[in-house]
Order: sequence, then C-alpha cells, then structure tokens
Amino acid sequence: MRHVPSKSTAALAALAVLGAGALSSCGSDSAADSDGTVTLSVATFNEFGYEELFEEYEELNPGIEIEHRKAGTAPEHQDNLYTKLAAGSGLSDIEAIEVDWLAALVEQSDAFVDLSDPEVEGRWLDWKSEAATTPDGKLIGYGTDIGPEAVCYRADLFEQAGLPSDREKVAELFTTWDDYFETGREFVGEQPGTAWYDASGGIAQAMVQQIEYSFEDAENNVIAADNPEVKEVFDTVTGLSEEGLSTGLTQWSEDWTAAFQNDGFATMACPGWMLGVIEGNASGVEGWDIADVFPGGGGNWGGSYLTVPTQSEHPEEATALAAWLTAPEQQIKAFESKGTFPSQTEALSDPVLTGSVNEFFNDAPTGEILAERAEAVEFIQHKGPRYADVNTAFQQAIQRVDEGKESPDEAWDSFLADLERIR
Repeated sequence: MRHVPSKSTAALAALAVLGAGALSSCGSDSAADSDGTVTLSVATFNEFGYEELFEEYEELNPGIEIEHRKAGTAPEHQDNLYTKLAAGSGLSDIEAIEVDWLAALVEQSDAFVDLSDPEVEGRWLDWKSEAATTPDGKLIGYGTDIGPEAVCYRADLFEQAGLPSDREKVAELFTTWDDYFETGREFVGEQPGTAWYDASGGIAQAMVQQIEYSFEDAENNVIAADNPEVKEVFDTVTGLSEEGLSTGLTQWSEDWTAAFQNDGFATMACPGWMLGVIEGNASGVEGWDIADVFPGGGGNWGGSYLTVPTQSEHPEEATALAAWLTAPEQQIKAFESKGTFPSQTEALSDPVLTGSVNEFFNDAPTGEILAERAEAVEFIQHKGPRYADVNTAFQQAIQRVDEGKESPDEAWDSFLADLERIR
C-alpha cells in the first residue's frame, strides 16, 4: 500500500488507556446468522487486491460470508481503527494496518489475537514478520505487501545528458549514495532545466530508512537530535537542494504531480507501489525505466498487515481467513490484480512474479527486479510511538530549505525546537 504518515502522538494517546479486559470483553458487530452462516467483516484501505479472493474463499468455505469494509484512504481507515480501539467495540473481524502504525499497536498487543502458529513460521521475509512481533513473541499481524525500493529513471533524459541509459549500466552508477549524487551533479550540469530527483523529502526518507535506529532508540527514546547519521542526511539533502539536484517540491503536491509531465526530474526512489503512481502521473510520457539497484543497499518503503482484533466474535474463522489471504498463492493473485508486491518468501520466486514485465517501463522485468530488491533488505527502520511526529518535523525542516524560507542551519535549529516539544 502507498505509505502515508501516521497520526500524531496525541491521536494515539487514547489507546494508552485501554485495558486488556475491556478489549477482550467486547465483540465486533459480526455474528452468525440464523442459518448458521458466519459473516466475517474485513476492513482495508486503498488497494489490497482482495475482491476476487473474497469470492474465491466463500466458494471454498460454504457457511462463510465476507463483508468488505474498504476505506478510500489510509488516514480514514486509521481514524476508524483508533476510534473503535479506544471505544472497545465496533472493529471488523480483520483489520488491515500499515507498517508505520505498528509501534503504537504493538504497545496495545492485548487488543489483538496472537497469530503465531507453526504453520506460518518462515512464510515471510524475516524483517517483515519481526516488525509485527512483540518482545514476548506474540505475532499481531500477518504480512501482506511490502515496498522494496529500486531507482526509476528517465532513460531519454539520461541519453540527452550523455549518461548511460541501459538499466544494467545505470545500476552500476548508483551503488552508493555518493555515486548517485555525483551522477546527479553531472546530469544537472548537462540538463540545467531538469532536476535530478523528484523531492528532497523523498530522498531523505529513503536514506533515513536505511538507519535502523534513526529517530528513536530501541527503548523508544527520541534520539534524532543527537544522532549524527540523521544530521548527515539532513545536511546532505539540504546542501544538494541548494546545488539544484532537487525539484524543491513536496511529494503528492499538485506541482509534484505536474512535474511528471514537464520533464521536471530524471530519477526517483521507487518502491514497487510507486510504479503505478508514476505511470498514472506520467501518462503519455515515454522514456521511463527502472534499475535493479538502490543506493546504499536495500530499502523498503511501506507495506501492510492483517490483524484480528480481540473484539472479534469469530477469532478462529478470522485468523483462518487472514492466513489464507496472506499465503503465497493468494499474494501472487493479489499482485496480478493490483500490483501489491508480496512479502512471502515462496512468492518471491513464483514464475508469475519473476516473469512479470511492465510495458510502461520499457518492458522492464519489474517482478524480478523488485524481488531482488526485497532480498537486499536486511532490516526495517525502527518506528516507535513518536516516529510520525519526528518524521513530520524532519520533513518540514527540509521543505523550508527547499522553499527558501530558512537556511539549512536555521531549519535544523527549528527542527531541534520541534523535538523539544515532541519529547
């Protein structure tokens, strides 16, 4: 699923007052019908690719009916989830969650059924399942998709700048961030009207996500102010913005969307779900390609899980459905349906996935490339309860430099002041 910022710490405060007893005593509004049919409600957001899978499951399991509650956006779904968690009732039998919500929800693990089972051990990439596992070994979510990152680029603009455009040769240029940025300097020197990458914030996020403990330490203490790696990322991207490598735009803004159509930039960090975003925004634009590389190693942006709240009146049936939906076979079907990239180890070697090509990206073997990128991820960034607030302040500080509102030093001081309030 497309990554979106989590809610603020204030929005999570209501969860802290919940007790395990109150949660487990309340049921959802699903129940067995008079004829014995069990109706399971499943709440998702954006696109999980489950519509046809729900029909298939009902055919395979007479007596089970599925009610799909689909929110249009992740924030809408998240609001509903937190509100009903705090109320102690009203949640669906299965609730989808985004990876950035895990820290807050793991702290409320008593609100969710323990999904650990020998039958599903080893199903997912290690870092995917570890993120949803509590310190005492409870698994609160079955992994759905992930967002392994590669680099998407405009091969036609590379050619105009005298750079290699073949994806294998491009991959050789981007082994490290230093290599990536140095190539960018060369590019903007030849193509002064086009930025090297789409947004400083996007590049900063990609770099920070390669730091296991960036904004918070393992005990969830905020360490961003004193973490030299965070300061190095900030100094790097703000300095490069002043050199003209960035568009200076904010991702998802109207101007950012328009930049896809007017040769606004040549490259961008590209998780699997971003391919559809690029194709939609760059409709009619030829030249996009994708390289099997990500500077600095592996990177992951986004991904979701299926949870079973203890509010469910049918936890066994809901767990069985969640396990089936996240099995490798079903994740391949979801990938075919909506392009959601699977997190299951078996699915990553499935011929349907590895043989997938994308016509818009110059017939690139996107399935094979993203599977390689997924294998390159060694960990995912630790995201504690204050992650969303810190990340928002960090991104805003970078954007103020991009917009010329503050110098890099002023923006960093403003970020430090924000951190004092967040702590």
